Parts: sequence; C-alpha cells; structure tokens
Amino acid sequence: MTAYLLERAWLGDRFADDVLVDVEHGRFTSVTPDSDPPRAIPVRGLVVPGLANTHSHAFHRALRGRTQRERGTFWTWRDQMYAVAARLDPDTYLALARATYREMAAAGITCVGEFHYVHHRPDGSPYADPNEMGEVLVEAARQAGVRITLLDTLYLSSGFGVPPQGAQLRYTDHGVEAWADRVDALPAAPHALTGMAVHSVRAVPASDLGAVAGRLGGRPFHVHLSEQVAENTACLEAYGITPARLLADHGLLAPTTSLVHATHLTDDDIDLIGAARAHASFCPTTERDLGDGIGPSRRLHDAGARLTLGSDSHAVIDLFEEMRAVELDERLATQQRGHWSAVELLTAATTDGHASLGWDDAGAIAVGRRADLVVVDPASPRTAGAGRDEGAVVFAATAEDVQRVMVDGQWVVEEGQRYDVGLALEAAVARIWGEDPR
Repeated sequence: MTAYLLERAWLGDRFADDVLVDVEHGRFTSVTPDSDPPRAIPVRGLVVPGLANTHSHAFHRALRGRTQRERGTFWTWRDQMYAVAARLDPDTYLALARATYREMAAAGITCVGEFHYVHHRPDGSPYADPNEMGEVLVEAARQAGVRITLLDTLYLSSGFGVPPQGAQLRYTDHGVEAWADRVDALPAAPHALTGMAVHSVRAVPASDLGAVAGRLGGRPFHVHLSEQVAENTACLEAYGITPARLLADHGLLAPTTSLVHATHLTDDDIDLIGAARAHASFCPTTERDLGDGIGPSRRLHDAGARLTLGSDSHAVIDLFEEMRAVELDERLATQQRGHWSAVELLTAATTDGHASLGWDDAGAIAVGRRADLVVVDPASPRTAGAGRDEGAVVFAATAEDVQRVMVDGQWVVEEGQRYDVGLALEAAVARIWGEDPR
C-alpha cells in the first residue's frame, strides 16, 4: 500500500484540501480529506480523476494540420482520411497509435474509447489473425500506459446500400455474424474491454440493425449519429424516419448506447435519446474543425441523456478544451451564457465518460475506484489567478497544464515528458506519409 497526500483534490462535488489517499493493487482503499499524516508522499497541485476520451480514431492523428492547407468540405477531408487508412499496416499503426495514446496520457486521459474499423488488409482480405489491427490498438494502449475500450465497428456499406469501395474495403466483414464472431474472438487483457459499434446508419442497412442488437450482450455500443445534415436527409429518403428513430425501432437506444456527435436532431430525437438514458458523446473540437455544427447538448441532458466527451479526429487532444467548448458553443448558438456548470462538465469528462466505456469502477477519487490521478498546475500562465477550484480546471486549464498522471496506481506521465511524446509523434506520422522525420 502507498499513501499520497493530495494538496487539493476533486471529490466529485467539491475540491478538498489535504486529501490522504491509500492506493493498493491499483485502487483507492481510503480517501480522507483534511489530513495531516506523518508519512505520505505529497502530490502538489490541483488533482482530478483520470479523464475519459470516449471517441477516438487513432489514425486520424496523422491528418493534424495537413487538412487545413486548402479550403474544402467534410467530404474532401474524408478523402484525405481514406488516404491515411489505405497506408496503414500493423507496424505503422502500432507506432502511430502508441504515440497518439501517449499524447492522450500527457493530456490527463487515462482511458480511451477507440472507434476501430480498419480491420483488414488494403484489398479487404483478412490478416492471418483477423483481429490483428484491433490487437495492435490494445497493445498500443498498454505500451502508452492507458486503458482502452476497443469499439470494434461494423461497416457494410459506403452509404445506404452502396457497396464499400477504395479504402472502405478494409472496413467490412461482409455481414453481422462474421463481424460479431470476430469480435467475440478478441483476446482479453487487464487494461482493455471490448465494445461494439455501428459506424452509422448509412454504413449498416436497417435490415441488419436488429441482428446487431441481438449480439451486443450488454457491452458498450457506440454509433455516429446525425453528424451531417446529408446523413439525415438520406436516411429519411431511404427509410422515412430519422437515424435516431431508426436505432430506437431496432432496440439500439439504451443506457449502454453512446451516440457520437448527435448534432442535427429533431425534438422527437431528443426525447427518444433522453428517455433511453443514452450517452451523447460530443467532440466539439472536431465538430468545429469539420464544420459539422453545434449539437443540442443541454437539451439532451435535460431530457435524460448523459454527456461524454471525445477528441475524435484529434485536431486537438485536450479534454479541458472539449469541456469548456460544450458551454462556449452553446453560447454561440443561443447568444446566452450559463448552460453548463464546471461541475457538470467535469463529471462528463470523468465519471460519465468512463461509465460509457464500460469502466464503472473508474472516474472518481473514491474508495474502491481505480487509482487514476491527474495533477494540474494551478500556477501556470493559464491557471494563475483563476482560483483553485473546478472553474479553474474547466475554464482556464489546458492539456499543457497537466504535470503528472497516474493510471491504476502507477505514474505513467511525469513532468518533462512532452518533448519525448512529440518526437514519437513526429516519427510515426512521417512514417505514415513516407517522409523523413526532422
């Protein structure tokens, strides 16, 4: 057992001073505020639970900065994304995902939901081990020191019945049962859980959605939902109902469901999602990067949905920015302030985020929970003078202010490691594009 004295720590509803925590076998065995123990390792700064990144496409990290060089649309961005997907092999994907997850760890992210659909060889044929690319991601997370929920994704169509083409050939298992059987064969790992995902209602025919529901077995289920107006229009033309109603009619709206983006929703959609107590995974930095729009986060919450946060395409990896962007985007959409409190946003990034990934035993500094700690500098150029409370963490801090990170009782990030992370990212991205790293 190891004892730590946290100078100032978030306990779920407030910050408390001098919080003594005992850590044994990767979990908190005691949490005592206002302590003055004779022997404990001091941890200076503002300490919060580990953050959960509920939506990641690790290979998109190779696009950062490059898609901004020309004007374009979501669809021209997608073409560049497909170009990266076509270049991946197990070795290059391991290097890129490991570096990306190390960047996440340095930003205070202790668990990632990886929305994984690059399953097969470029021509669509399986690897000798059909789960090789998924296992690469699980190994990358292990090497980076973070937990992962591998959200193995079903992709059967380029769009409402159009066969997969180009890079999409790598994505498809050609049927629900083949996909589900492959997912069931994924090996277990102490730091990893397996979830299931449908890429979107445009990528999986409605006739297959019921079979998907029948294979979930209580696992986390994630799906891109109403990210684009064009998706809604095409769904209405194909089925006469919205994507949210389509999922509901096939038993795919539930408390274990996470709806990624959930941007362009009708009143009925919001009521359906809220009544199901589903999670809404918002990714504001990606949604603004792609020009997707601003989703109705507060209305979803008030209807009963639970907010979580993701970095999606990794235009930015900074969950502090994602937290405050939810509130700031609502301000832009409504021309009013005060939609989300710092407490609610911190809960979305910690407790609710972990729960949506199947890690109900993480996301809080509490007895029995996994011992994840994120130490934030309260005196950086960004946080100095902002107050030593949740407002400073949510509305002032950035990933740059994370000093140390503990995952399952082990310190995986120490001060001064950002340069090494940058070098690893530089090498991994250059390798994807066939460039010489500087």
